[in-house]
Amino acid sequence: MSGPNKNIPLGYVLGFLGVVIFGATLPATVLALEAFSPWFITFGRAVLATTAAAVCVLALRREFPRKEVVALLTAGLLLIFGFPGFMAVAMQTVSASHGGVVLGILPLATAVFASILAGERPSGLFWFSALLGAVLVVWFVTGGSEFQISAGVWWLMLAGLSASLGYVISARLSAIMPGWEVICWALILTAPASLAGAALTWERSYAAAAIEPIIAFAYTGLGSMFLGFFAWNAGLAKGGIARVGQIQLLQIFVTVALSAWLLGETITVRTILFACAVALTVWLGRKARVA
Repeated sequence: MSGPNKNIPLGYVLGFLGVVIFGATLPATVLALEAFSPWFITFGRAVLATTAAAVCVLALRREFPRKEVVALLTAGLLLIFGFPGFMAVAMQTVSASHGGVVLGILPLATAVFASILAGERPSGLFWFSALLGAVLVVWFVTGGSEFQISAGVWWLMLAGLSASLGYVISARLSAIMPGWEVICWALILTAPASLAGAALTWERSYAAAAIEPIIAFAYTGLGSMFLGFFAWNAGLAKGGIARVGQIQLLQIFVTVALSAWLLGETITVRTILFACAVALTVWLGRKARVA
């Protein structure tokens, strides 16, 4: 069920655009780790995104949302430090493809938080499609065999929980202000921590880094941390948090495709079949009732 200000088709389009932008985050992080530490990537990319956010807010003369400071700060801590920090640590020991485990739990965790915090009430069919999609994605990245829970996987799970909770808080804020403004103010409010962290984790060797890690690092800041949230926050607000959040089940396949191009991984027939199966669960979730 959709409210009077909901636009579900547009929500799906914006959500998918966000997923495409986010899909490059894991391979870009792997490339950036060739020259930078995980903690500098976490804080440094936030500095890049904050710079862009400050330019947007000043250019458009947006009024500071005093009443929403706590929610914006919470979303910022989860999405700007929690998710990228945990993910960067995990990607030191986990391959980009296995990083898809995070993407397997994100839509389900987002739906749970949406139910608790945003008052959304998905139907039984929705929960079935969400669980089935999560199982398919985890089965895909583990090869269907027994999965060894390594330290990197635990970091990935923490990253997924941080992201899903941050998504719900951001989506609620996007109902009362533009989605791009939500991420901009979250970045600005957390700027002192970003600047201090980047300064403390900077090393002289970073100045001589190769061009590929630098481009990858810049993408994690300006793409994953900034532009991706413009579309994603707006999509969640317009189409419903739980419903549009299901689209993120497709993110693993965007990641796999980009990993094949950037990291030289091979796309198999099995990957295509699983992509079709996961797409079916997203379609089922789209048809399910969410009150």
